Amino acid sequence: MDPLSEAFQHHTWATEKLIRHLRGLPEAALNATGAGVYGEVLATLSHLLAADGRYLGHLEGTPPPPRPGPDPTRSLDELADQLRDQAVRWRVVLSRVGELDVTLPARGDRPELPHATNLLVVQALHHGNDHRTQICTVLSASGYEAPDLDVWSYWMDRRREP
Repeated sequence: MDPLSEAFQHHTWATEKLIRHLRGLPEAALNATGAGVYGEVLATLSHLLAADGRYLGHLEGTPPPPRPGPDPTRSLDELADQLRDQAVRWRVVLSRVGELDVTLPARGDRPELPHATNLLVVQALHHGNDHRTQICTVLSASGYEAPDLDVWSYWMDRRREP
């Protein structure tokens, strides 16, 4: 597997592992938040997956309409379904990423951005890691155990003998 595909396998694995972990926690953990983070745990995870959907839409050539406000908070079941769909979409997009040349339209806070394919790909990885880390920090600071989502754990988990 090429390094970029491996990075997205980790991206999906880490989000999936986080969702599984959150299923075992009380609702209070899903509503926990802290200073300097996006928001409540479930809202942050919803935002992460909604943003991935927007990045994918641009890469697939079907840009999403402008957002009227914050991303809606979804249930863990809805997020798990969304993640499964997006994992397939990422594999398809990455299989032809060298052929893509995405232009992001101008919006209020930025000009048009031609040749933005790499921007979207790198942003998806950075954004996912950033918000998963925020969620784990909020969980730990709130007295809940946080899952180990680093690349070392992913690597060992994927290579365990059955």
